[in-house]
Amino acid sequence: MVKIGVLVSGGGTNLQALLDAQARGELGPGEIALVVSNRKAAYALERARNAGVKTAVLSKVMEPDPAKYDEKLCGILAENGVEMLALAGFLGIVGEKVLAAYPERIVNIHPALIPSFCGKGFYGLRVHEAVLARGCKVTGATAHLVTAGVDEGPILLQKAVEVREGDTPEILQRRVMEQAEWEILPRAVRKIAETIEEEKRK
Repeated sequence: MVKIGVLVSGGGTNLQALLDAQARGELGPGEIALVVSNRKAAYALERARNAGVKTAVLSKVMEPDPAKYDEKLCGILAENGVEMLALAGFLGIVGEKVLAAYPERIVNIHPALIPSFCGKGFYGLRVHEAVLARGCKVTGATAHLVTAGVDEGPILLQKAVEVREGDTPEILQRRVMEQAEWEILPRAVRKIAETIEEEKRK
């Protein structure tokens, strides 16, 4: 099996989508081995525990120095044999050491169709507010590889979602999650896990 580490910050709906996909056997050779949160109170940790997945917390309060934080996170992942990472609503920045340890093995889910409404400052409800303010008729989600540039990594999968008359940011956020994020994130994770598995066989 390919051990997956999931980084989270909040409620963990995308983590739950991954856990559900795993329960249905849809992550292929991938297995969620560890969930790490940068917030001690994140409900995502409860979701992980309920599924019998090991958890860890590493917050900026615990380690305010970005370089040391990066180093400690790398250590936690290595100790648990993590081979790839999925960012599931993770609001932190992935540091250089983690990026170097997992080249082309970190996937992020973004709640818009990159290159629109992405980059610094575009996260959570802000994305959907911007989509509605622009008058877009279509939005969606993007699963992409993580690089040093925010939301700049190669796109793995995208799915479009209709913007409807009367949508609020909250309603649109829910539709994008249900119709796009929860579908393409597990598929992207499986894709990377299968690539890693193939590399192991060589």
